[in-house]
Amino acid sequence: MSASLAAPPRRRLRLSWSDARLRGLVWQVLILGAVALLIWYLARTTAHNLATRHIATGFAFLDHAAPIPIGETLIDYTPSVSSYGRALLIGVLNTLKISIVGCLLATVLGTLIGIGRLAPNWLLARLCGAYVEGLRDIPLLLQLLFWYGLMQTLPAPRRALHPLAGVFLSNRGLRVPALAWRPGDGWVLAAFGIALLGAFLWARHAARRRDATGRGLPLWPAALLVLGLPAMVAIALGAVPGLDRPALHGFNFQGGLLISPEYAALLIGLVVYAASYIAEIVRSGILSVSTGQWEAAQALGLRRGAVLRLVVLPQALRVVVPPMTSQYLNLVKNSSLAVAIGYQDIVSIANTTLNQTGQAIEGIALIMAVYLTISLSISLFMNWYNVRIALVER
Repeated sequence: MSASLAAPPRRRLRLSWSDARLRGLVWQVLILGAVALLIWYLARTTAHNLATRHIATGFAFLDHAAPIPIGETLIDYTPSVSSYGRALLIGVLNTLKISIVGCLLATVLGTLIGIGRLAPNWLLARLCGAYVEGLRDIPLLLQLLFWYGLMQTLPAPRRALHPLAGVFLSNRGLRVPALAWRPGDGWVLAAFGIALLGAFLWARHAARRRDATGRGLPLWPAALLVLGLPAMVAIALGAVPGLDRPALHGFNFQGGLLISPEYAALLIGLVVYAASYIAEIVRSGILSVSTGQWEAAQALGLRRGAVLRLVVLPQALRVVVPPMTSQYLNLVKNSSLAVAIGYQDIVSIANTTLNQTGQAIEGIALIMAVYLTISLSISLFMNWYNVRIALVER
């Protein structure tokens, strides 16, 4: 029995052109060598041409002061004082800010639209279908210009729309209350993170027990942990969080959190456009699950929403995840259109940098490296998740 289950012996590599493995190895070495030779030739020729024209090369310019005004920054920045390297770092952070939030919102909206297209309600299904078919046929750049133009038609700060307490919408952007950072808030934030981790582990343990015994555990301990632990730390340190509410001073608002018109227009345009493609991916994933799964779950007494959430969507994920990765990558790369509406991402700041310094090759190389890193990170994460949810054969 053990001999029959043993793996077959591996064939040894023969030094003969008739051996397929040897031929494949030789071709791979030759192709890699040709690519390396081409890269060396291009680099040598470029360096020679730059030296002939007395054009400076290298990345030493990153330490020079950058006279670039940047409207939105997640870290401290002062024009003509901070370096080009810091300015480019702000561009990377701005790109990540729009990409991460955009992927999350597009996933939620696209999933809802995709489910809506399969709804038994005729009107809802037709409206979702019109959304998908309409927005996919309009160029993204045109949509971004439309949303940005719409933002510019909002009233001035003195006549700002005031839909909720502490919320003001004007042509300067959206102002909302923000948490006022005080001493000790870092410990409260850390306690909240620990509480979230504990709640996740508790929910995972409860799910495993439910699958094994059919009896789940109550989820109120997890909710109590998430609410109670940060509150106890805040009370112990006297770091009770407060709100920084925006108020009108002169011709603009001060305080609170500002969502600029450029960021809002770019985010809405990317999310609305990407969701039209994600909706079709979700719809095809749901349709790939056989109707027998629906009928079996309904025979057990589950409602349609529970069937979709517990039975159909987990199986549809195996079809949805691979094409969803492509949509996330498209959203990240489409964020480079931000330069058309004045949002300063890595492309906008890098273009300004290479115009001021003349370091065109280095600037383009930095843009390529940033997008390559982000894209590879998304691909690795989605591949890991795809392997995690894949069916394991017994």
